[in-house]
Amino acid sequence: MNSTKILYPNGMVNKIRYKSLPKKPDIQSKILFITTYPPRECGIATYSQDLIKALQDKFEDTFSISICAIDPDDEILDYDDGVQYSFTTKNDMALKSLANSINLDEAIKIVMIQHEFGLFHNCKAGFLSFLKNLSKPLVLCFHTVLPSPDPVFKQSVIALSGYARAIIVMTNTSAKILLQDYGVPESKINVIPHGTHLVAPADKNVLKKKYDFDGRQILSTFGLLSSGKSIETTLEALPEIIKGNNKVLFLIIGKTHPTIYKNEQEQYRNFLEAKIIALNLQHHVQMVNAYLPLPVLLDYLQLTDIYLFTSKDPNQAVSGTFAYACSCGCPVISTPIPHALEVLKNNAGIIVDFGNSVQISSAVNQLLHDEKCRNDMSLNGLHMMAATAWENTAISHAKLFETVTGNNIVLQFKIPEINLCHFKNLTTDFGMIQFSKINQPDISSGYTLDDNARALIAICQYIELFNEVESMHYLRIYLNFIKYSFQENGFFYNYINKDQIFTKQNAETNLEDANGRAIWALGYLLSLQQYLPTVIVEEADTLINSAILKIEQMHSTRAMAFSIKGLYYYEQVNQSTSNKNLTEVLANRLVQMYKHEANADWEWFECYLTYGNSILPEAMLCAWLVTGNAQYKEIAFSSMDFLVTKIFTEKRIQVISNKGWLQKESTKNVQVIGGEQPIDVAYTILALYKFYFAGGEESYYEKIQIAFSWFLGNNHLQQIIYNPSTGGCYDGLEEDYINLNQGAESTVSYLMARLTIEKMIRNKWHIKALTNLFDLKNNLVIEEV
Repeated sequence: MNSTKILYPNGMVNKIRYKSLPKKPDIQSKILFITTYPPRECGIATYSQDLIKALQDKFEDTFSISICAIDPDDEILDYDDGVQYSFTTKNDMALKSLANSINLDEAIKIVMIQHEFGLFHNCKAGFLSFLKNLSKPLVLCFHTVLPSPDPVFKQSVIALSGYARAIIVMTNTSAKILLQDYGVPESKINVIPHGTHLVAPADKNVLKKKYDFDGRQILSTFGLLSSGKSIETTLEALPEIIKGNNKVLFLIIGKTHPTIYKNEQEQYRNFLEAKIIALNLQHHVQMVNAYLPLPVLLDYLQLTDIYLFTSKDPNQAVSGTFAYACSCGCPVISTPIPHALEVLKNNAGIIVDFGNSVQISSAVNQLLHDEKCRNDMSLNGLHMMAATAWENTAISHAKLFETVTGNNIVLQFKIPEINLCHFKNLTTDFGMIQFSKINQPDISSGYTLDDNARALIAICQYIELFNEVESMHYLRIYLNFIKYSFQENGFFYNYINKDQIFTKQNAETNLEDANGRAIWALGYLLSLQQYLPTVIVEEADTLINSAILKIEQMHSTRAMAFSIKGLYYYEQVNQSTSNKNLTEVLANRLVQMYKHEANADWEWFECYLTYGNSILPEAMLCAWLVTGNAQYKEIAFSSMDFLVTKIFTEKRIQVISNKGWLQKESTKNVQVIGGEQPIDVAYTILALYKFYFAGGEESYYEKIQIAFSWFLGNNHLQQIIYNPSTGGCYDGLEEDYINLNQGAESTVSYLMARLTIEKMIRNKWHIKALTNLFDLKNNLVIEEV
């Protein structure tokens, strides 16, 4: 950390400090956060750290983030490299110098201030002067919004708001107060909820054993300790609770707030300890006097049976501790702060009055004796908090930055690392389980050939890219499943229950599409036979040759398309007249369908667009690549381009909704919002990839990137569909919520898309490398190694 002292005419010393940051060749847009920041221990510091990390993890080549840290008045802290400035609020001249430094930095496009009134109480006039002198666009986040202000306080907030280009609050209640009590223009106000951590649910009993709480019923609360937490209210409720629940243990997690400790030492903690002894609760209360690392804190919350939030302040707008508890699946009992009232509706928790121990004991006893109610509350809370994941909070902030700069910031989503955890968790020794409840595989849902065929393709993609030995184990499972599903009559069954028995659905449902997917999967496997053991190749070869004997009996549009894809991949390693003839038979049927339906406004095979639409033009492209028939190519490109016009805007993909699909006669109507499935986005990416490398049009490459960003939050809800903490993918994007279940279809679809992106990046680099092999400057041919 570099520092400088500037003497002013009045002899005061400017206490601003700065850090020289590594310079990049090009000036990148910079967002400057003015906030408290770790190692300072306070809620806003933790909030800012989490938000900044989320922004950096979510976006790349979009903007950089620097931090101006607000120091405690009596302490200089050792910050990390992200902190470019720091200052104390005792010196108004420091703020003036800071404003000048910010104004001179051309890279800074936005100043973002995390505001809490207590932070600036020593420099109210200086802070207003700082805002007045600031020439950069200002985004102000109010962590506290007080209702019914007196005239002086009201005028102060109005003045602050006047300098801001945009204002962020974390609850609808706060937004309403700003609008009605302070007259802040609605156009300035943005509600972005407090972020929460995505947590892959862990086994509660395993965690209890890990932390020596085995056999206990855990109540907990956490946060920096102060009398405002009203923890004594819960202590006074405990005697009634433990009468019928002798295994209850109440965890009070957190060290004393540094400001409180400075002024009062451990007065409040001593008060609580004395009350614990007076109520004879030593065996039922444990104080964890520490600022826990995040992974440990999340473990504590996940092992909690009931979380208790008992603030004294009815005007406390939001609580990070409360939000984190909900995101960890804790059933919550809370006093009625605005945040709790908004989140705990629809049976996501229980509200009790301020300071009411009787209500707390009654609510705790009710939940401890009703496991189903606790589980329902946990799931409801998780669904309520899904939109507040830090990833989604980052997207909301970035979209606001984009708006504030007049779209001078172009958002570029960072591609997540490949994560097979949930893919593997869904897989038993028999096959891939069909559904999940959140991210917990639901074995009662059984298995389908559809999912295992797609899983076989995905694991083959992975082996092609990474040639990992362990992956062969999973390939063997999915291939065995396909063999198990094959029947003596030459067709596959699709549905198998948890006991590995074929279900009645196989007799009641058209299975042609599932059969087509199986042929696609087997053909794809065989196209990669150089990576695979001979025994696997021989089994797949035998199976596909048995399956294609019935291929001409298929008439389902998508079944024929899947089968053409399988024949295309099989043809890569086994060119034969019979495969070519079968491809022509199926492709000619699709041609006839196209000719029957297509016109100048509707270049398609059917009179509607439903699911898996991109499979059809992709199949025609595959048929052209196998046969060389130019008519197939023409139809492939015209139908693909037609589909692109129906599902892409300039910046976003919106696949056809399953709520009525898109009918030919209603093509001019606006599409229905919601009902978008990950499989449709994934299939579109797979198809565009093949078109890009077959036709070379750059627009296809750009569309692939746009389509993949749908998973990352570039959709109408601006929320993630892919969950990076589990490696799973949510089951659907609806009109106003995300289906949080992470079943096989969605998870495998995402993985297929992600692996296609990986292959695309590598091939794109390879193509660029080949074009540079000839060095024009030195007239030398460079050999490729």
